[in-house]
Formats: sequence, structure tokens, C-alpha cells
Amino acid sequence: MDLQVRHLAAFVALCDTGTYTRAAARLHLTQPSLTRTIQDLERILDCDLVIRGGRGLELTAEGAEFLPRARRILTDLTELHDDMRGRAVVRLGFAWLLPSDWFAATRARYEALGGTLAIHRVDDPAGALEHGRIDVALARTVHRESAAITWRRIGTERRVLAVSTHSALARRPGLSWADLAAHPLVVNIRSGTTTPADWPDPRTDREIVTCINFDEWLELVAADRGIGAVPDIAVERAPHPGVVYRDLPDIPDSPLFLGWRSTPPPARSTRRYLDVALDTG
Repeated sequence: MDLQVRHLAAFVALCDTGTYTRAAARLHLTQPSLTRTIQDLERILDCDLVIRGGRGLELTAEGAEFLPRARRILTDLTELHDDMRGRAVVRLGFAWLLPSDWFAATRARYEALGGTLAIHRVDDPAGALEHGRIDVALARTVHRESAAITWRRIGTERRVLAVSTHSALARRPGLSWADLAAHPLVVNIRSGTTTPADWPDPRTDREIVTCINFDEWLELVAADRGIGAVPDIAVERAPHPGVVYRDLPDIPDSPLFLGWRSTPPPARSTRRYLDVALDTG
């Protein structure tokens, strides 16, 4: 049997904690499994490393010699792992209309540090994050909370009203956000910015038309199934012959969130990107 990292980790944990029980708990092993690992290590090295004495575990002369070298090897491996992971590609997921100025700034700063950033368009950023398909999620809404995911609000976006060219609202003068509280509303339930809660005292009888992505939302608005609201970058980035975007004086801004898996802790490369992105936001 060859000497393996698990043997070194088991021995160092045993020396650090002083008991098989605590060492096994630290390594998420059963005590018998840890005992076998230490015994395997001693067979590989052909010497005793620890002695069970009246005062607990004691290191033999060979064990005392082996311990600092085992620690150094584990430290070197950890540093090597972290350095290599630091060069890994960070996957940023978004659902639609990636904020170009923010993204350009964070990408430039992160790549100046030697990192690499890749973008992935996904209908459900939170779901993609939970399943490990992306490392960081940019979202305009957080529909569900998870103990394993951390969300941080990084800013807001100015919104505009979106209505069909067939709707009288496309041409009505003096229109305000408050005037729209009873109109049918198109809601992107996975990644949209607008719900009935964006109006004071939401009406329970309001007609809601649901969809699951931006493309569906845009086509439903164009078909005059209801109104909607989106960040104002849609005016240039998502023109549609059947949709009119209108700037209203009292339309509320929408929040922008950044999310990442906090359990287990993110890789070093992801942490470095988050440092840049959260500071830029």
C-alpha cells in the first residue's frame, strides 16, 4: 500500500486533537475507520508512531519526527490546491440583459488579477447555483431562500414600463405607475423584476399572466396579454416591433443581487471574483 494524503491527514488530526474520537469527528470519519488508517500508516512506514498510555496518546520518537514533515506536506498541498483553483474559470450565470457597464468593470478588474470569467445564460440563476452549474449568480429577484446560498444586494436599476403597441397605454398622455395597478400584469416567475407587490395595496383580483423567461415575457407583452416593467437597458438591448417602452416619473427602481454558494465555502477563485464584484457593485 502506498502512502496517501489521507494517512497524513489522519495522523495530523490525531496529534492535534489528542484522541481518536475527536480526530474522527474532525475528519468526518468513524472511529474504527480512523484507527485502521493510522494502523495502515504504521504498517507502510514499518514503525510505531503513537502509543496509548495512561496519560492518553503519546508520540514515539518516529512519530515526533514524522509529525512536522507531515504537516509541511499537507500545507504545501493545500497551498498548491488553492493556487491552482485560483486560476480556475469562474462561471457567472444570468437570466437576461446582463448589465453591461457593471459586467465590463468587474471582468476587467478580475482579469487584471489573472482570473478568467465565463458567462452562462440560464433561465433560473438560483437553481443553476444550487445545482453547481454556475459559481456566481446575477439576479434581479430572489424567490427562495436557501441556507447554502448567500445573496447580496449590489445595486438598483431604473425601470421602464413595457406595453404592447396595440394598447391604448402606449399613447396615453400623463400616464403614471399608480394608474396601472388594475391592469393585467405579465410576470416572469423565475427571473422577472415586477410583481403585483410593486404597487401599494396590491389588488387580489388582478389578472396575472405568468411565464418563465424573458423571451416569453416579451412576446406576451407584445401580444397585449398584459403590461410589464424592465430595467431601462431593455430600450436599447431588447427592442421589439410590438412593444413600446415608456419612462414613468413614479416607477420604482428594481434591485440587483449577486449570489453564491456559501456551504461549502466557495473556491479561492470565486472568492477573489466576489471581492471584485461586490466592491464594484
